[in-house]
Amino acid sequence: MSPSADPQYVSHSPGQHGLGPHVVGRRVVVRRLVRGETGPTGGPALTDLLGTCLSWSEDACVVQPESGAAVTIPLADIVSGKPVPPRPSTRHRVSAGEAQRRALALFPDLRPEPLGDWLLRHSPAASARRANSVLAIGPSGVADDYARVVAWYAERGARPIAAVLPGSEEEDLFRGHGWVVESDDADTLFQIAGVAAARRAAVPRQAPERLPRPPTTFDEDGDLVTVRIGDRASGVAAYAQDWVGFRGIEVDPAHRRQGLGLAVMEALLEWGAERGATTAYLQVLGDNHGAIAMYEHLGFGTHHAYRYLAPSRR
Repeated sequence: MSPSADPQYVSHSPGQHGLGPHVVGRRVVVRRLVRGETGPTGGPALTDLLGTCLSWSEDACVVQPESGAAVTIPLADIVSGKPVPPRPSTRHRVSAGEAQRRALALFPDLRPEPLGDWLLRHSPAASARRANSVLAIGPSGVADDYARVVAWYAERGARPIAAVLPGSEEEDLFRGHGWVVESDDADTLFQIAGVAAARRAAVPRQAPERLPRPPTTFDEDGDLVTVRIGDRASGVAAYAQDWVGFRGIEVDPAHRRQGLGLAVMEALLEWGAERGATTAYLQVLGDNHGAIAMYEHLGFGTHHAYRYLAPSRR
């Protein structure tokens, strides 16, 4: 008896597993029979293949795995399968903690102090919470981490603040000690984009009608730059480790809706690209819908969200 005639090799029809011509060009996972082999329980051997479906015919489909040659799979051998989301880009596979550490480049004078895998941050010069909070993303690995955080900020006469991921064990730790959300602000979104794509999106497809503008100036200090369009708009960028980050993108209220924010971003992206950056990042409050719309236009998407906690003032 041939394998195809053996009842143990009978597979589902294509309509039962969610695969078909519609998955061509998409990433799929396919569970298939391995002809001539027996599985651990004595039944037919099965194997899974993850890759991009290159073609689908009446008899077979062709799947290109992430490495190696394309595989032709007879439709009769498909046991189950389904489309799966695209593999995240390399930049999206960076952890939240690593992304946050890269963003420290925006505060070059800051000298954070490690507390296990946490970072204690305090800056006499910068008022931003990113420079004045403990970065508590993931376990610290230190037994008395909470007490040491409180003592460290007390020594500096500063209010302790913690940056945590929503719903994390670190959030539970600080809330268990009576900490609450530090302000009425929405959670902060850490967003990233590809520099090349963002630069293309930043260039208007046709020359807009523009009012006369002051010249754009660049004030560079090593791997940090401040871009200004007269006194109407400004922003800061920092380059490090192939990433360029932005903060302080501001437009004077009297000059909004003139494309100045986009012009600042275009200049900062160009500056970062000249230094070899391929990934761009920024941080924006989740309820700043106007800014988020502009960043989405440039291709930015949320990598992770985080919030600030602090001891209750009650």
